[in-house]
Amino acid sequence: MTATGYLAVDSGGSGLRVAVGVPGREPAAQRETREPVRTGARGIDPAHLMAQLAPVAAALVAEAGLDGLGTAVVGAAGFATLGDALRAELPGALARELGVDTVALAADAVTAYAGALGPRPGAVLAAGTGLIAIGTDLTGWRRADGWGHLLGDSGSGAWIGRAGLEAALRAHDGRDGGSAPLPAAAEELFGPVRDLPGLLYPRTDRAALLASFAPPVAACAAHDPVAADILRSAAWHMADSVAAVCPVDGAPDVALTGGLFKMGDPLLTPLREELARRLPHARQVPAEGDPLHGSVRIAADLATDRLTLPTEPAMLCVVRDAGSATPV
Repeated sequence: MTATGYLAVDSGGSGLRVAVGVPGREPAAQRETREPVRTGARGIDPAHLMAQLAPVAAALVAEAGLDGLGTAVVGAAGFATLGDALRAELPGALARELGVDTVALAADAVTAYAGALGPRPGAVLAAGTGLIAIGTDLTGWRRADGWGHLLGDSGSGAWIGRAGLEAALRAHDGRDGGSAPLPAAAEELFGPVRDLPGLLYPRTDRAALLASFAPPVAACAAHDPVAADILRSAAWHMADSVAAVCPVDGAPDVALTGGLFKMGDPLLTPLREELARRLPHARQVPAEGDPLHGSVRIAADLATDRLTLPTEPAMLCVVRDAGSATPV
């Protein structure tokens, strides 16, 4: 046994990613689960999260040879709007079951920001199935979009996929705005395009299904002007969200993170052009790490009393003496 360490968690749509380590060093041990944390009438379910997290954390502490855990950071998708039960119950549960003293609960956008840029002013665009932009001048947080595929997430994977399928259906009908190659791409992935409503509308994972069509749209963009225009429109929406949250003073950094950017130049080229046009005072930089890396960074800063990212109840909530669950 060597030291008291930190626990860092990234809770997302595919399950938990968990790391433990000692502040100032790389994580000593990591593990993933494959079951997403349930969301119910009370929001994100803290009991279900702890049921998955506690045995994994205990095993990692033993594997890393730590004396115990002093600090825990949990970044959770949906925390900003569905985190009331987590704020009320999770700090006490972490103290009782894992001996944690200091807890930070964060929106996944905040941990994405911390992973990408760390404690400096700027803006981060996190894009995958959904999309959110988050920015800070280190006095407060600003966020844009992240409203889900029915109300927003403009430019996201689900948005691009839906626009591509609409263009495929327009071509199928013989309407203006249709794409010649997209119907074939849609049929290869989903079957006959006339069956798309029956496939999509009943599904609870509709957003992910729509997003699965974003890569075929990008693949068609080099030779299909309709697909290329969809990606240009996505880039415009993305830059619009970043511009809404980016600090207006100084020379802030802007970073991109998330699986959607694996599509490469068909999306990145128009996006970088839009960002340069909309934010000439900002510097585009590579993301330094992912949301789990962001949780690790926040945990290390908390453990050494160096946290400079702003705290707000719905974005980054810090609880000292977690057994009494008093947020600060």
